[in-house]
Amino acid sequence: MHPDDPTDQKLTPTRPDARSAESASSVRRSGRHRAEDRRPRGRAWHAATGVRVALAAGVTCCLGVGAVVGSQAVTGDEEPLRESLADRAISAAEADQRASRSYQRTPASTPSATASPTPTARPKRPARPKPVAGLSQRQMDNAKTIVDVGVRSRMPRRALVVAVATAMQESNLHNVANDQIAESLRYPHQGTGTDHDSVGLFQQRPSSGWGSVRELMQPTYAASAFYRALREVPGWQKLSVTAAAQAVQQSAYPGAYAKHERRATAVVDALT
Repeated sequence: MHPDDPTDQKLTPTRPDARSAESASSVRRSGRHRAEDRRPRGRAWHAATGVRVALAAGVTCCLGVGAVVGSQAVTGDEEPLRESLADRAISAAEADQRASRSYQRTPASTPSATASPTPTARPKRPARPKPVAGLSQRQMDNAKTIVDVGVRSRMPRRALVVAVATAMQESNLHNVANDQIAESLRYPHQGTGTDHDSVGLFQQRPSSGWGSVRELMQPTYAASAFYRALREVPGWQKLSVTAAAQAVQQSAYPGAYAKHERRATAVVDALT
């Protein structure tokens, strides 16, 4: 009490202004003066929140929620929004990781760099001619050699028949060596004979100038030598098979070739 106050003045407690008291007791919940949410939070909640925030931070540039899921704490009705956005960010991050793993995988359709190259198919060997006219496979193969040489030499079909018929008579379409010519036995052969020094499919004689023993034991060379000699016979195209063959071979049995004409024709037909 002040000394100048009257003695009968009553001391009345000062009532604070109701508006001021209400304003002071109320806690501002927005702006930079909002109070910190002091609700108790468990350790699990803090851990989950930290994981969500970390994952959300990795995709904020794509989702545009960086400002919402910041480091500031929220309270009241803003908490569900924050959790919803965090869950959405986590789902987006997981989807992005799955897409990245899928992109890095090698497509199934892409061939491996270490894959073995596709093997190339080997060219098929020409089939051996099927024997005709009662010939064996070996005889048919020799006849084919005679015909092939004549075709490459551009000889007419009749010359092919003459050549095959001649080889049928001379060696029975076998590449024959000579027991009296030791050299002929060193080369591949399909039998032996003893007629002077005659060798090969056409029984040509080295001593008569047909070629060396080595050359005449080669069916391709022997056939070529026969066609060269046939070309030198004047008008051979108009001669019979027997006469044309005899003009080349000068055989001691000139009429022996005629009996082979029909079979020789069948063989040439099968090979051409």
